[in-house]
Amino acid sequence: MRRLIGAALAVMMVPGAALASPAGEQLAQHLYAGTADHGYYEEECAKFHMDACFGQGLIDLIGAVEGLSQALYRHGAVTPRMPAAAILLGIDSDLPAGPANPDPEALDYDQLRSILNDFVVRLDAAKWAFETAGSGGDFTVSIDPLRVRLDIDGDGTVGEGETLGSLLGDVMAPPQTKTKGDKSLVPDMTIGFDQADAFWFAGYTQVAAAPFDFMLAHDFSELFQAIGHRLFPKAGLPMQDYSRGGTLMMDPETDTFIADLIAALHTSRFPVTDRERFAGVLARLQSVTAFSRQNWEAILAETDDNRELVPSPRQTSLVPDQPVTQEIVDAWMATLDTVDEILTGELLIPHWRFRQGFDLKLFFETAEETDFVMLLAGQGALPFLSRGPVADADSFAAGNRVFGDNWPNFALWFN
Repeated sequence: MRRLIGAALAVMMVPGAALASPAGEQLAQHLYAGTADHGYYEEECAKFHMDACFGQGLIDLIGAVEGLSQALYRHGAVTPRMPAAAILLGIDSDLPAGPANPDPEALDYDQLRSILNDFVVRLDAAKWAFETAGSGGDFTVSIDPLRVRLDIDGDGTVGEGETLGSLLGDVMAPPQTKTKGDKSLVPDMTIGFDQADAFWFAGYTQVAAAPFDFMLAHDFSELFQAIGHRLFPKAGLPMQDYSRGGTLMMDPETDTFIADLIAALHTSRFPVTDRERFAGVLARLQSVTAFSRQNWEAILAETDDNRELVPSPRQTSLVPDQPVTQEIVDAWMATLDTVDEILTGELLIPHWRFRQGFDLKLFFETAEETDFVMLLAGQGALPFLSRGPVADADSFAAGNRVFGDNWPNFALWFN
């Protein structure tokens, strides 16, 4: 058995040793139809077909999103509705007032924790499959992400409108820039996913998991009881019947919204209840930069040019008018270096109140609670102040020079 495992690992570590399979060729159609079989892709991945491992990762990732969206729908989640006063703050208040689910189920704190934990577990399963695919050799799987279907409402069927494109809405809607006769031509959104993209996806699973794991490492029950009705207005929470009350200053909706905002601030003191999980958040953040480095190592080694998700300077960018130059790559790698220094405590985070810097590593290793108000005010930050270099604009000079105000878009693109 040990020899078999050793031989298998040896095959996976040989560059270019990945074996193509029918699983990879059929993946796109299965995803478009919502019929991908996890068990089949898991079996094919075990045979060292890295395109199947990539498919397993996508199926796990889709399962994570489906599970979360179905749970939110089941309990009647909504985007928090802002009152009229939000207009004064420049916040769009034109949002639906009620849940999409006309008959939501009740929700309690333990159920919410279970929902969030299931999401994290599924993301980690996807990470494992993506990392396996990325470490096992090159492959290419062509997929249009916006055509991938999900069972968003959990009714057991994948409807025509339940696609990733419809879920993302205008954020990812392809522009209709060309016309032919009376018909608009939608640009081809197909991406040739390959070994590099497996690392890209692995990193994004950790980007998504980190904030949920951060919350799960704490007891946030008081916050949930105080303002949970803003997210789940018909789930049987204590204040659900009081989102509109009397008038204190402005109007019934605005005044209760302000009251809930104050309650949120008052209950945003979270005791750490799982130290291992809390420290693990830092490890997740460090894995994001590690995966990004592996991603770029694979990108720069590519010799093809097949509709790349993230192109090298020698490849064609699918983003209009935005080629990736060597200067951009160098700036991104320098940014990763700076982020790594912050995550290891070699570079401290500036705090407006102190000359010393905030040691993020020390915080994750020793904090007994997270109180955002007191951390910002300063008193809560005192135990985590250290002497040493503090990050400033010069620490991100390369990124600031190359990315400018467009750095959030590059961060989302490059992971």
